[in-house]
Amino acid sequence: MRGPAPTRQLERVLREQGYEIVVGVDEVGRGAWAGPLAVGAAIVPQDRRVNGIRDSKMLPERDRERLFTKVSGWCLAWGVGMASETECDELGMSAAQRLAARRALEQLGVKPDVAVVDGLWDFVSPHVAHVERRVRADATCLSVAAASILAKVTRDRVMRRLSEDYPQWSFDTNKGYPCPVHKAALSGYGPSVIHRRSWVFMDHFVPWTGIQRSSRAAAPTLFDPAIGLIR
Repeated sequence: MRGPAPTRQLERVLREQGYEIVVGVDEVGRGAWAGPLAVGAAIVPQDRRVNGIRDSKMLPERDRERLFTKVSGWCLAWGVGMASETECDELGMSAAQRLAARRALEQLGVKPDVAVVDGLWDFVSPHVAHVERRVRADATCLSVAAASILAKVTRDRVMRRLSEDYPQWSFDTNKGYPCPVHKAALSGYGPSVIHRRSWVFMDHFVPWTGIQRSSRAAAPTLFDPAIGLIR
C-alpha cells in the first residue's frame, strides 16, 4: 500500500458550504479493450471509517476484494453503474461514461447535493446539481476512493465470470486491458463478442480481413440525440 490515506476534508468543506449529501464518483474500465465500463458512486459516513481505503489502483487485487465487503457495508449508500461494450461502441466513451454514472446514481436511493469526480471532466451533470472536479480525487478524497474500490471490484468480478465463457483472452487476469497475452490472443483468435470493436486495436491486432472494425456512423444506435437514450 503506497501513499497517504484519503481524508474527508473535501467532504467537510463542501458540507460547510451547504451541500448536505456528498457523493464520490469514479470510473473504471475506460482504457480496457473488452468488457463494460463501470462507474462507482459512494456516500460515506461523516464519523466512522474503514482502515485501508486507497485509490483502487494502489491496492493489490486481494486487498480490494477484502475491502469490498467492509466498504459496501460501511457506506451510507453506494452504487455501481455499467455501460456495456456495445454501448461503448455505439455511444462513444464520453456518452457511455455519462450513462454508467447515471445508472450508478440511480442506485443510491437519495439525491446528492454535490458530486466529487476524479479529474477535470464532468461526466455526472445534469444528474447532480453541482459537480466538484478534482485531479487525483481518488487518492485524496475518501468517498471517491471508496467509489473506486466498489467499481473496480464489481467490474473485475464481471470480467472473471466472462473469462469462463471466453477463456482464450485471459480476461480473468487482464480484465480486458491490453497486455502481451491479450494482444497475442487477438492476433490468433480475433475479437470476442465482448470486445469494443470500434477501438483502434482492431486495425493492428486483428489480421483477419473478414472481421471489420465497427463504425459508430454506420452502426445501429441506442442513442437518439434529440431524446437521449432509447429504452
